[in-house]
Amino acid sequence: MEYHADTMTNAPQFAPEWLIQSWFNSETPLLLSGLRGRVVVLCAFQALCKDSNAYAIPQALRMHATFEPRDVAVVGLHTTFEHHAAITPAVVKAYLHEYRIKFPVGLDMANPQGPIPRTMEAYHMRGTPSLLLIDRHGFIRKHTFGPVDDLRLGAEVGALAQETPAAAGTAPVSLTAAAGLTPAVPESSAA
Repeated sequence: MEYHADTMTNAPQFAPEWLIQSWFNSETPLLLSGLRGRVVVLCAFQALCKDSNAYAIPQALRMHATFEPRDVAVVGLHTTFEHHAAITPAVVKAYLHEYRIKFPVGLDMANPQGPIPRTMEAYHMRGTPSLLLIDRHGFIRKHTFGPVDDLRLGAEVGALAQETPAAAGTAPVSLTAAAGLTPAVPESSAA
């Protein structure tokens, strides 16, 4: 599936497991499958990315403070495709401390075949910041690159959180329609 900024999808794709080198702010390694039953907000960022620091991290912190953890899991993914050798687990740990990030953050696993880390590649991310919404059943329902409007995102997360677990196996409705919004770009159903 090709992703575009602010893509909403009527044809969701199952989210692959994350390939993580190290976890922070989590007593045990997180598995996406272990978060089934909750909406997952995945915030992919880089410590050296201006837009990650100006928009994505503050927004993820607000999401974490706003939604009940039993309904919505906010997870960070530090994905380094530039200066990979300089970003060690110690650097990420210091960054999380400085920005007071308390939600779980995974350090994306390096890719021996190239500069794009493994989870970033598996999710076809174009760069940072990227944000993904994964529904209670493990399907990617939104994938964005770049800053995301807070009100739109809050409405979309709220709509996903209101979906009934009984809807498993049925085609999810568009997040845009569920939230009563008009899409900023045409919805894509291309696989």
